[in-house]
Amino acid sequence: MLTTILVPVIFALAVQNPTASQNEPPVVITTGEGVVKMAPDRLWVSIAAESRSKAPKDAQRANADAMKTVLDRLKALGLPADAIRTTGYDLQPEFDFANGKQTLRGWLARNSIDVRVDDIARAGDVLDAAVSSGATNVSGVRFDLKDRNAPEREALRSAVADARSRADSAAAGAGMKVDRVLRIEEHRAMGPEPRPMMMARQSMTADSAGAPPIVAGEIEVSVSVTLTSSIK
Repeated sequence: MLTTILVPVIFALAVQNPTASQNEPPVVITTGEGVVKMAPDRLWVSIAAESRSKAPKDAQRANADAMKTVLDRLKALGLPADAIRTTGYDLQPEFDFANGKQTLRGWLARNSIDVRVDDIARAGDVLDAAVSSGATNVSGVRFDLKDRNAPEREALRSAVADARSRADSAAAGAGMKVDRVLRIEEHRAMGPEPRPMMMARQSMTADSAGAPPIVAGEIEVSVSVTLTSSIK
């Protein structure tokens, strides 16, 4: 279900400066925000596999084998190739400290991937498959929408209506009224995909059993605008 919420915001009334040109009408500048709440239909999750060994090459080899097993299991679930992407790879030494001395204990190799799940009902199965096949960490469950266009436009319409209503109220408070809208500026947070508005985190270990419950809830699509209107 799609719900529209109007969020109160601060407005500013700009009256003509006495030194300004007589041809310039006074203006009112208001800010409005529209928020649309929707149930998400897409999920992203971060999955990692870690391997340790005395030699760096052995750690790398073990990690490559571990991650291959995880990837094979995920692909067997029917996830498309473009739903899995590598996000990081690390190979670093680990040390023990005793009596003020540092001793090399071994090497840690870590491979991290992001997995997109387009059917949230299968999210628990994906997490369980990852852990049961060798993943050592599952975290950063992030909900999103496959198509954000419709809710973004609905939020934009609400934001403009909110800003215009505030402009009318501000002008009326000054004993004036809105003549016409001069400018509308849209403000949206931009970032890399995915662009979740709500986040959940799930931490699992290798001894986790069964598909974990995933509760999607709702996410918010928010748009704000600045409206400049002439008043008379």
